[in-house]
Amino acid sequence: MDEGALVLFSGGQDSTTCLAWALARFSRVETIGFDYGQRHRIELDCRARLREGISTLDPAWAARLGEDHMVSLDALGAISDTALTRETAIAFEADGLPNTFVPGRNIVFLTFAAALAYRRDLRRIVGGMCETDFSGYPDCRDDTIKALQVALNLGMDRRFVLDTPLMRIDKAATWALAKETGGQPLVDLIVEDTHTCYLGERGERHDWGYGCGTCPACDLRAKGYWAFAVNKP
Repeated sequence: MDEGALVLFSGGQDSTTCLAWALARFSRVETIGFDYGQRHRIELDCRARLREGISTLDPAWAARLGEDHMVSLDALGAISDTALTRETAIAFEADGLPNTFVPGRNIVFLTFAAALAYRRDLRRIVGGMCETDFSGYPDCRDDTIKALQVALNLGMDRRFVLDTPLMRIDKAATWALAKETGGQPLVDLIVEDTHTCYLGERGERHDWGYGCGTCPACDLRAKGYWAFAVNKP
């Protein structure tokens, strides 16, 4: 509890769940977001409202929630010809990966997060990477995160811990983790104020939140929500 943490906080369901997870465990929690020209940049507009909302759920969380940091990574978007950085249809490439994969994104995110954590004297770095329910992104795999932790610790002469609380669970279990961590109020906050849709759509409100309802991110979120809703206490 006496350790500080930096949470990769995009404004989506997974990162909001990770923020709550960190607030329940660490004495000081800061957040970092990245603007890389993502097609669904509207997620970044959700961050301030989510931080404010999550701080009202528990007085201890409000006391632990520290500064927010926004980093511009225009160069990443400039070299990424993907469906997340261009107005193009979402499809699968010849190698089997969806064209929503932004090469090196999580590696870059965690490297910049570690550089900030170094300066802010924060040992734990928390990310929502998951290799159970994902689109096959190689930089979401546990092996990638473990290897990067070693590289960052060697390169910065620190003992960072890269925490990935969602790594081994599916989307239904992610909803359940939110309920376990912050009760129904946290689930309601995630439904109303987080953003997941790859197309950046927030016009239509579904039981699981806002989105186009058809893109891979919406589909995964919706299926997880209904599986959680059937089994929740």
